[in-house]
Amino acid sequence: MRKIDKKQADAYFRARTTLVTIYLLIGFSASFGVVMFAEQLSGFKVNGMPFHYFMGAQGAVLTFIILLFVNAIINDRIDKKFGLDQDLKDKE
Repeated sequence: MRKIDKKQADAYFRARTTLVTIYLLIGFSASFGVVMFAEQLSGFKVNGMPFHYFMGAQGAVLTFIILLFVNAIINDRIDKKFGLDQDLKDKE
């Protein structure tokens, strides 16, 4: 494993921590936020269902699956930005 200086490691950790915080907020909004505002959101229809019902039945799961792919793509970009993707290439 390649050594990096403390300043670069701190920036890498801060970038990853910020992303985790954003993902948790999106997940919280998709699961609990919809429940808290179900009555106000019931006016919207998605696939013929009220929005809050759709999010409870399928939307939250789809949100989390999309977050998994977005997380993988963005983390790869962060690794490349900090030069940590070279470790994987060296092992091949």
